[in-house]
Amino acid sequence: MRTSESSAFLHPWSQWLSALIALTVLLPAGGLEGRQDAEDGEWRYWGADAASTRYSPLDQIHADNFEELEVAWTWHASNFSPEPDFIYRGTPIYADGRLYAVAGARRAVVSLDPATGETLWMWRMPDNPRWAKSPRQNYGKSVHYEVLDGRGVIFVTTPGAWLVALDAETGLPLDGWGNDGEGLVDLKTDLGVGDPDPWHGFPDEDGVFTTSSGPIVVDGVVVVPSTGEQGYFQYRKEDIPNHILAYDARTGEFLWRFHVIPQPGEHGHETWEDGSWEYTGNVGSWAPLSADHERGIVYIPTKAGTNDYYGGHRPGDGLFGTSVIALDARTGERVWHYQLVRHDVWNYDTPHAPQLVELTVDGERIPALVQVTKQSFAYVFNRETGEPVWPFEYREVPQSDVPGERLSPVQPFPTRPAPFEMQGITEDDLIDFTPELRQQALEQLADVQIGPLFNPPLHRENDLGKRGFKHTLFRQLCWTRGRTRSSPLRGGG
Repeated sequence: MRTSESSAFLHPWSQWLSALIALTVLLPAGGLEGRQDAEDGEWRYWGADAASTRYSPLDQIHADNFEELEVAWTWHASNFSPEPDFIYRGTPIYADGRLYAVAGARRAVVSLDPATGETLWMWRMPDNPRWAKSPRQNYGKSVHYEVLDGRGVIFVTTPGAWLVALDAETGLPLDGWGNDGEGLVDLKTDLGVGDPDPWHGFPDEDGVFTTSSGPIVVDGVVVVPSTGEQGYFQYRKEDIPNHILAYDARTGEFLWRFHVIPQPGEHGHETWEDGSWEYTGNVGSWAPLSADHERGIVYIPTKAGTNDYYGGHRPGDGLFGTSVIALDARTGERVWHYQLVRHDVWNYDTPHAPQLVELTVDGERIPALVQVTKQSFAYVFNRETGEPVWPFEYREVPQSDVPGERLSPVQPFPTRPAPFEMQGITEDDLIDFTPELRQQALEQLADVQIGPLFNPPLHRENDLGKRGFKHTLFRQLCWTRGRTRSSPLRGGG
């Protein structure tokens, strides 16, 4: 594990232990069973199946032969980017005997032979200003594979905000599909916002609109998540809302749009006070989506409105920011929702696809949805009704001293399961391996504001004379006594 001088005392297992706990804590007595949509060990979705279980029943690799594994072949995603060190953020899928993945700054789609690593075909968007100025170029996450009328189809979204349908066998755009029958759809034109230029997209003064995770197909409908610039890079209050869009999977025809920032007369509009709904952007979904095919519901995890660390320009709770939204895939109508963080100013955006499982609680079989968060919570719902499986408590949280900022006085806390990492920090959590190390940690935190979960951010000229407790500072200076690192300010989308 790579360490810096100041973080050398982190336990080597601290990073992966939290992931292990996150998996085991959700296994209550009485049983848990994930839905499997792919057959023969296929992995057709980012999360293996529509339920995002990330589980495979294959047993070719096991504990007894793990040490004997050898590299069979290597495929270099960096070859598809102008920069050789371009970060590759994608999960390949496996369907119908092939691997499919995204790579490079333009989010090229490739088909690979899983036995040899041979590139069978490659498609990428022609050069244009829209992808070149787009953020999150390397965030493609994955593509989606769907069989339509006996033909395999790959759906992908690009950094320049196009939805593309490709023939899975040849890699060619589907003839007769989408805008002008050329195999693609311009997502910007269906947002219902402004007047984007076909070649350049939205003017810079309007904000940024792009995509991160791939689409998902439910009941013949392609549901497309969208997002914007990372919230910690934003410098203006005005931006573009990242509404959810849907298209007919067979034709590319636009079907519906769900407003993540509610318009006048829509549910939640009153939570955007002082007219802030008119200029606030984001509230998109950079994390992947999940779906319940049997019920025809798609589940959307969202992030906060513009911007991540200051909400004074968007007073109110700001629905549907940092929420889970259940939508009818055919109509786009809201089935249920839950706001995990009200008036989010902590970058607590929902970081993972909702996971759909079957739970048995007190003898009752429950179709459940589990949403894990950066705060180390697992919120568990009945995925059909949105009712919490175990109660949530609304607890008072610290309030902000930042001028113009007005936080929600309460936030929801799950009563079960227990958090899978520590939350917040006090001096009792600092290292005490030796008196010298203990004193060093105390000195380096002396001018840092620490505290519980939902500790509000500070501004530079605060009356306390302290610095905010930021993620980077925590990584460099704070150590725990045999416990994993706290996640509340860990970076994300």
